[in-house]
Amino acid sequence: MGPPLKLFKNQKYQELKQECVKDSRLFCDPTFLPENDSLFYNRLLPGKVVWKRPQDICDDPRLIVGNISNHQLTQGRLGHKPMVSAFSCLAVQESHWTKTIPNHKEQEWDPQKTDKYAGIFRFRFWHFGEWTEVVIDDLLPTINGDLVFSFSTSMNEFWNALLEKAYAKLLGCYEALDGLTITDIIVDFTGTLAETVDMQKGRYTELVEEKYKLFGELYKTFTKGGLICCSIESPNQEEQEVETDWGLLKGHTYTMTDIRKIRLGERLVEVFSAEKLYMIRLRNPMGRQEWSGPWSEISEEWQQLTAGDRKNLGLVMSDDGEFWMSLEDFCRNFHKMNVCRNVNNPIFGRKELESVLGCWTVDDDPLMNRSGGCYNNRDTFLQNPQYIFTVPEDGHKVIMSLQQKDLRTYRRMGRPDNYIIGFELFKVEMNRKFRLHHLYIQERAGTSTYIDTRTVFLSKYLKKGNYVLVPTMFQHGRTSEFLLRIFSEVPVQLRELTLDMPKMSCWNLARGYPKVVTQITVHSAEDLEKKYANETVNPYLVIKCGKEEVRSPVQKNTVHAIFDTQAIFYRRTTDIPIIVQVWNSRKFCDQFLGQVTLDADPSDCRDLKSLYLRKKGGPTAKVKQGHISFKVISSDDLTEL
Repeated sequence: MGPPLKLFKNQKYQELKQECVKDSRLFCDPTFLPENDSLFYNRLLPGKVVWKRPQDICDDPRLIVGNISNHQLTQGRLGHKPMVSAFSCLAVQESHWTKTIPNHKEQEWDPQKTDKYAGIFRFRFWHFGEWTEVVIDDLLPTINGDLVFSFSTSMNEFWNALLEKAYAKLLGCYEALDGLTITDIIVDFTGTLAETVDMQKGRYTELVEEKYKLFGELYKTFTKGGLICCSIESPNQEEQEVETDWGLLKGHTYTMTDIRKIRLGERLVEVFSAEKLYMIRLRNPMGRQEWSGPWSEISEEWQQLTAGDRKNLGLVMSDDGEFWMSLEDFCRNFHKMNVCRNVNNPIFGRKELESVLGCWTVDDDPLMNRSGGCYNNRDTFLQNPQYIFTVPEDGHKVIMSLQQKDLRTYRRMGRPDNYIIGFELFKVEMNRKFRLHHLYIQERAGTSTYIDTRTVFLSKYLKKGNYVLVPTMFQHGRTSEFLLRIFSEVPVQLRELTLDMPKMSCWNLARGYPKVVTQITVHSAEDLEKKYANETVNPYLVIKCGKEEVRSPVQKNTVHAIFDTQAIFYRRTTDIPIIVQVWNSRKFCDQFLGQVTLDADPSDCRDLKSLYLRKKGGPTAKVKQGHISFKVISSDDLTEL
């Protein structure tokens, strides 16, 4: 069973349709009337707009004609270019467009049953974390008989014009579509998680390993139902739609329709001097201006292949406007790529996506205030909501997305479309359970851009450990809702940090409520003991305080190990020491290499220290070979750290 469906304006499609059929009338939507307010906020359209139904525009109207992906789309007189690109992208994956256009065959015009047609349609959008069904009538704005907004070059096809109307209704009016990015639209159509890739910053033409890693990610994304599009930047408005030397258009969005890694047979290896081809198929949604370089329709590469070769290799084109490119040419020619990952379903039971709804709130009680502004506001920054997640293994890509609630429907009331938002990421102690209050030893692991777009994101390969993400508005003291989503191929267990310190309870009062909080970072363990010259030492740390302990990752084959492992402990008394042990990971029985014992009193120096390792038995035990470098911060204020 899928997620619950929200009904926009509480309109029930089947009930409304049945009423219209029973009364032999066509539906006219009272919540989105065919008038100027449905077009614009506070201005009039020059020229006379007439709202017409498809049967008044053409003969034999259809929702979809043939294959939904085979038709060229046009933005119209007042159309929105990103909308056309998003339509084209949506049409690539059937699993997505059939969800956005539910039961499309049931909604189709039937010339044999005109008495059953009620002029009513429904579409579904992923709106701020919920699938929302929007009902519309089929009245569309025209001037001189032509559709004002997007339309299909198959003149009796209306799925995109009707979908655009439903989307405009959801956001308030057609003008609300202005300013949306293609990723905003695709996410609303599909619920995917978007990431923008800077092709030049990634240096994929120079770094061969990165190029093939990129191909692997794109292949995995596409085959799992993701949507991918790309574009070439234009430095100014005058160069928009200007053709490059290879026939591509600047400022124009192309949709990826296939991606293949092809192993060549012996004959073709000799022809192409390569064992594999890394190929990408793109489509121009406007259906004109194709790639004219290698692997274009009339290039010499195609002359080397028979019709059988093309079929066997899968290098086919199903639509005008489609063309193949090699991975090298793709990376060399495009500047920006939008990758929208399909994250709606767990893979083999593993949860790849974590999401949570939250809000920035203002309260007179500083401890309850959750609107602290950006990182520049050091005194209030950590008053923002805080979320912790765990990366269980090194080297996994984590995509973090922060979306603010769309305020376009409130524009007539004078509210801004978007606030400036962003977020900060910190690597924190491996056992943190409570909110951050000051940043002493935590590593700032990343920061998103701060911008007034609806969504900001950050994509990073992270090391094993715990991370705290702090979503913020640029200015403090404002209220708004947000949606936080985190994608990773390994479960990261996203959860909110709500408590400032351990709770008072009968249990901890009987044992003794904590009086001291201690934070420790072990930077390194060096010059470790090695009994034999060829012995392999794989050191790791165990940091103990009473019955609680934290274990670091194992460092491979080194006597000079860098750990930067952090831990935090809430102690009843400084009589309970903190013990840092160094162990050698071995196949059958781990070897103890030494330890240090720390009182960690609040009055102790907070600077970086270095101590020799000792045998077990406390701070006066016999010294062993090796030393550790560490920093300890203790406080009797449990909310300082």
